Amino acid sequence: MVRQERALRTRRLILEAAATVFDEFGYEGATIGEVVSRAGVTRGAVYFHFASKRELAQGVVEEQFVQDGVPERSCKLQEFVDTGMAVAHLLPRDPLLSAGARLSLGQDASDGFGGGAIPGWIGRMEALLVAAGERGELLPHVVPADTAWLVTAAWTGVQIQSQKLCGRADLEQRVSGLFQHLMPSVAVPGVLGSLQMGPDRGAQVVAEAAAARAARAAREGGGGSSAKSQTGVEVVVNGAGAG
Repeated sequence: MVRQERALRTRRLILEAAATVFDEFGYEGATIGEVVSRAGVTRGAVYFHFASKRELAQGVVEEQFVQDGVPERSCKLQEFVDTGMAVAHLLPRDPLLSAGARLSLGQDASDGFGGGAIPGWIGRMEALLVAAGERGELLPHVVPADTAWLVTAAWTGVQIQSQKLCGRADLEQRVSGLFQHLMPSVAVPGVLGSLQMGPDRGAQVVAEAAAARAARAAREGGGGSSAKSQTGVEVVVNGAGAG
């Protein structure tokens, strides 16, 4: 068990280092040597976990889908919004998310990753919309698969434009505006009026998730895993829309 935990910590450390390298240099400019240097591990340790640079990049892309989700809500459309807002808050702060976006959208790697993280995000969003429909939260015309695709595409476009114009400094404000424009065409009036979609919503959700993790760790008698990102944030199993 100790050896297994050490291996998991080393793998996470390598992924975090690789994320900073891919985010800074892109796929083509990144090197295993730079990852080794930043992770403070041996080249052999990297190749023990990842057979190639492409496999390492794929690991970075996939890592965002194996972590804890945003807090579950009785209102699934609130959970839908919360996911998008939480990712907007985290993207400028979490190298794994930011690198996943660059690897998914960058021309230097787009041909080799099958859309990168985008299909996963579409699937997460669709699952939340399906659950919302089962609870009577959706307008009659809403088709979850179509809406998930469009919202994910719109979110991605907002992220790209925010990055180009101001380095994502206004991303939370812009994603909030996106949801405020789109949700009236998705949610039934009774649900729409209760949705929290303000620019500070992502920060609130991230703080709530962190508090829940801390409480769970205390109950389990541990201090939490050291194999977390430096932001301490885990956000995406329940769904989202980042590219």
